Amino acid sequence: MIPVPEGALDLEALIAASLAEDVRDGDRTTLWTVPPGTRARARVQAKASLVLAGSEAVPMTLRALSPGVELRSLVPDGVELEAGDTVAEMEGPARVILTAERTLLNFLGRLSGVATLTRAFVRAVEGTGARIVDTRKTTPGWRALEKAAVRAGGGMNHRFGLWDMVLIKENHIRAAGGVREALEGVWAGNVEALPVEIEVAELRELVEVRPFPVDRILLDNMSTDELSEAVRIVHGWGEKRPLLEASGNMTLERVRRVAETGVDLISVGALTHSAPSADLSLLVEAILP
Repeated sequence: MIPVPEGALDLEALIAASLAEDVRDGDRTTLWTVPPGTRARARVQAKASLVLAGSEAVPMTLRALSPGVELRSLVPDGVELEAGDTVAEMEGPARVILTAERTLLNFLGRLSGVATLTRAFVRAVEGTGARIVDTRKTTPGWRALEKAAVRAGGGMNHRFGLWDMVLIKENHIRAAGGVREALEGVWAGNVEALPVEIEVAELRELVEVRPFPVDRILLDNMSTDELSEAVRIVHGWGEKRPLLEASGNMTLERVRRVAETGVDLISVGALTHSAPSADLSLLVEAILP
């Protein structure tokens, strides 16, 4: 089971909801075409290059329908596959396998898509020292799964939600009355000692941030020249300087140039809000005696 914070939907609950949505009171096509007692051998395969994520959805979906399917093999998350490679092999009641097909493929496709795009961004910045991180731009209810898929792709998770880290953004600053006022409010209220990050849209705002020991500074929608200057300024603050995170309009074409400015982190919303689903299929290879 993928670990999730208390209160978050987990994979088992999402699979149950997905099966209820898809099957309701019965898979009519399978019930009317496949004789009861028919057993089959099947495999899930990649139809294109991908980084696998969500592999636990295969046994969980099968178990949710029946304990009678035997999983012969299962590739773990994070493995790179090519078209035709096998993800999982199974044997058992043909009706169960066919009814489970779309649900398990939906989970594999969505999560492998996130992992595959993440791996592309991670490769694009190799050797620079910058790390690729995700955002909260996730599918409602799927956040824990999508963030696990980011990790499978080699990325790093940002905060999970509004409760585990402070991120002071432009609207907070405006509502508080300024950078100083926002940070003073956080320092007065942060009895849990949560990590604190603040967004900076202009270089001049770094002067206002400097007196506060923040953990990260989010450099939002800055040009590469501005990012380079921000790195120069903040590195001058000494060894206990905050980490620098670049954000805004990150593409595979641009991300290498951003990484070469010397920022520590690059957050990419596209990892979870725009990743195309990976292409996989389930094939019944044999009907068993």
